[in-house]
Amino acid sequence: MDGSNALGEFLRARRALVRPEDVGLPGGGLRRVPGLRREEVAMLAGISSDYYLRLEQGRDRNPSVQVLEAIARVLKLDADATTHLVGLAQDRPAPGLRSGRRTGQVPTSLLQLVDSWSRNPAYVQNRYTDCLAANALATALTSNYRPGVNILRAVFLDPAERELRRDWEDLTEEGVAVLRSEAGADADDPRLRDLVGELSLRSERFRTLWARHEVRPRRGRLSRLTHPQVGELDLQSNKLSVDGTDGLTLVVFHAEPGSRSAELLDILGSLAAPPGEKSRRRGAQERIEEP
Repeated sequence: MDGSNALGEFLRARRALVRPEDVGLPGGGLRRVPGLRREEVAMLAGISSDYYLRLEQGRDRNPSVQVLEAIARVLKLDADATTHLVGLAQDRPAPGLRSGRRTGQVPTSLLQLVDSWSRNPAYVQNRYTDCLAANALATALTSNYRPGVNILRAVFLDPAERELRRDWEDLTEEGVAVLRSEAGADADDPRLRDLVGELSLRSERFRTLWARHEVRPRRGRLSRLTHPQVGELDLQSNKLSVDGTDGLTLVVFHAEPGSRSAELLDILGSLAAPPGEKSRRRGAQERIEEP
């Protein structure tokens, strides 16, 4: 993975996704590459072809925000992708700052909070999707929600994850776009480079999605699962940034109250609970059911 010209790589990839007819130009004819030509982007953005060429080649890395926004409009970028584009043109952090990042420090209070949730699967991950902490119910959902596992790698490479996730196609697309967004202009981060390199070699789907340069912020989603013990679960996730850390995210799942998924999640929690906790839960349930 070459992060030396992240701005140019992004512009080339997104230019290839826009058809001439999408921007009011005549389609058809012979084109050596898909999408718009450089001179077409420059014309529509109101800049010279030579200047746009310098941007793609990395010979001019300080374009104005106004120029980048004009290019973003031509390339049909949404607000998230436009913000990403502007960020790529800004100064990257110095190597010394990158190497000094603390990505594995989970605050003790957060660990205690995660462990205290017996009815909500929860885990903590860093910007590379390494799982740093997880409660018992999260691990009951999938054994890949446990410290030491890279969740994105597992989703792409572990066949059990493909079986678990009914929305695997959407999840993988979103996961790569979020990783792109997290990387920003710092694409030569050694940890990120190693992860992208491994997945590019081992997964054709990852390689295809990464080459599209799509970006999305990390946000909650509805996870559709087929669990081998309890069947189909629909769980909403909330993804919360952890203040005072470098890119840690707390992910918490919940089912709609009163739904079949909520019942199945409670059953899964009972199956996963230690023997002493199982007895306490049965006793509490019997007291609730007494007339």
